[in-house]
Amino acid sequence: MQATSSEPFSYEIYPRSGLVAYFSMEIAINPGMPTYSGGLGVLAGDTLRSMADLGVPLVAFSLVHRKGYFRQLLDKNGKQSEDVQPWNPADFCTEEKARVTVSIENRIVTVRCWRYDMVGRYGHVVPIYLLDTDLDVNSGWDRGLTDHLYGGDTNYRLQQEIVLGMGGVRMAHALGYLVNVYHMNEGHAALLTLALLESQLGGGPLSAATEADIEQVRKLCVFTTHTPVPAGHDRFSSEQASRILGSDRTVRLEQMGCFRDGMLNMTLLALRFSRYANGVAMKHAKVSSAMFPEFQIDSITNGVHAPTWISKPFQQMLDEHIPAWRRDNLYLRNAIDLPEEEILAAHDQNKEALLVEVAKRTDLVFNPKVLTLGFARRAATYKRATLLFPNPGRLLEIATKAGGLQIIFAGKAHPQDDPGKEMIQQVIADAARLSNNLLRIIYLENYDWNLGALLTAGVDVWVNTPRRPYEASGTSGMKAALNGVPSLSILDGWWIEGCIEGFTGWAIENGDDDPTEANQLYYKLESAVVPLFLEAKEKWARLMRTTLAFNGSYFNTNRMVKQYVHNAYYPR
Repeated sequence: MQATSSEPFSYEIYPRSGLVAYFSMEIAINPGMPTYSGGLGVLAGDTLRSMADLGVPLVAFSLVHRKGYFRQLLDKNGKQSEDVQPWNPADFCTEEKARVTVSIENRIVTVRCWRYDMVGRYGHVVPIYLLDTDLDVNSGWDRGLTDHLYGGDTNYRLQQEIVLGMGGVRMAHALGYLVNVYHMNEGHAALLTLALLESQLGGGPLSAATEADIEQVRKLCVFTTHTPVPAGHDRFSSEQASRILGSDRTVRLEQMGCFRDGMLNMTLLALRFSRYANGVAMKHAKVSSAMFPEFQIDSITNGVHAPTWISKPFQQMLDEHIPAWRRDNLYLRNAIDLPEEEILAAHDQNKEALLVEVAKRTDLVFNPKVLTLGFARRAATYKRATLLFPNPGRLLEIATKAGGLQIIFAGKAHPQDDPGKEMIQQVIADAARLSNNLLRIIYLENYDWNLGALLTAGVDVWVNTPRRPYEASGTSGMKAALNGVPSLSILDGWWIEGCIEGFTGWAIENGDDDPTEANQLYYKLESAVVPLFLEAKEKWARLMRTTLAFNGSYFNTNRMVKQYVHNAYYPR
């Protein structure tokens, strides 16, 4: 029988015996569970939601992060402080009886897990297991190893990676899973390869491992790298590795070529033990290949989970006109025929919801008729949140021509990233200095899942200004596109593939330095964005329509997961 829009397509394209185990240090599972920090975790969560929708036989492993990432607090000068986000896994998950152990600094640490069932559109379940060391049998220090996401120093990080990689493999076995593919989402999980090699040796010494043993592990593993700069890859000194992992393991890892510049490199470890590796955008794959030229690195461009990030007004419109979009996101291509007035009406609802939240948080009343730009992402210096401000006079001229301009910022800096924190303070200082009746700029506190959904759907233009080539992919602009919101962005990451000038947004032309690219940003705002916004609502609606049709139909995890299935998991 031919499938209709209300029926699932056949799952038989996926080998039912081919179970995948997906490992990620962070996963955005549920808005009430602070088990993620930003893009990597949101991507992991969206990936698993689409795995469940598409019926892929998969289980996932992460850490429980009992105290979350952190809640961001900003004082009036923009100085960031952090507060813990404690949560109770028993409120969302079911504790499993299984227990496993790992060795950390010659201590035996016991690990349990909590199960969360990710249920797909047609009832398929992807179990997510959150590893937890908070047990009476462990020491006080070891009980806290799974408390904080990206907390502590590199010693804490390596110990967490032992729990995730080695503990996760052992937990999968203890739970009775027969895994055919191990997917490492970033290098944090690379130590799972060591656990697999030790299992292959049946408890024998690592020094006995042959090339055939290593090849058996390699056949099981695939790896996704997300980091386009060398400093972003997890690296640990020989002393740390020897002390925390053990000297025998460290010596063997060095012999197997997993060290670079005298340090254990987790990306290199993952690459050496994987039969398939990929970057998360075409450009990123090229950058990664240049960093690790001895390996073949493919590209599977990121996406986002459409049903999660498309706003309710847009979902209602799509359900009426293109009901098949939920089954197969490629049908979003048919958005090219959506009524212009309905697109504008849906966006007006989204913008109103955003501005209500702005007023609730800041007591500032923004004008829904005024062009509103959004900039929200992790507050790292390479993201260049201040690129809008080098020439205040020019920005004010643009605001005057536009009849007003509103800019909304948000984003957390890592607790140990002082330059990122200083950048937030600079944005807030610039906002206070430049804001007037025509130009209004705010920075919203505690950027998270819910605020991200409001921003990407409610602004008129999504702005992204990374320093090239440091943007591996980026996904916030994809969420905006699924709500018809065009991007104004530097040509890096996914935007190289997604930019169709004047149809999905606009490119900020590449320059040799920050001032040049700031001028390009001003020029594109002044010459393209503002005139189109002011000229006619119908023309702006057509831009929103082509943005959704062209980019929404491709930059989604429905498409992305199918590529992982056919290219990484079960290549034909």
